Amino acid sequence: MKVELRFFASVREALGVANETVSVPDTVVNVGDVRAWLRMRGGAWADTLAEGRALRMACNHVMTNPSQRITEGCEVAFFPPVTGG
Repeated sequence: MKVELRFFASVREALGVANETVSVPDTVVNVGDVRAWLRMRGGAWADTLAEGRALRMACNHVMTNPSQRITEGCEVAFFPPVTGG
């Protein structure tokens, strides 16, 4: 399944990429699985997307939790928590 990935703010800076299209394995079925799968790239990917690290996620422009199922062509975004003022 192909998924569009978007990375914002400090996540984008740490990974050195703003977006990419990936083909995920059949075992990747939700947003949390995408995050875990990307961590397997190692290095900055493992550090930036580490379990327990404060990170917001969205699927198709809607804030979500890791259990949100993904679908063909969906957009999954990762970004740090932000505050307004």
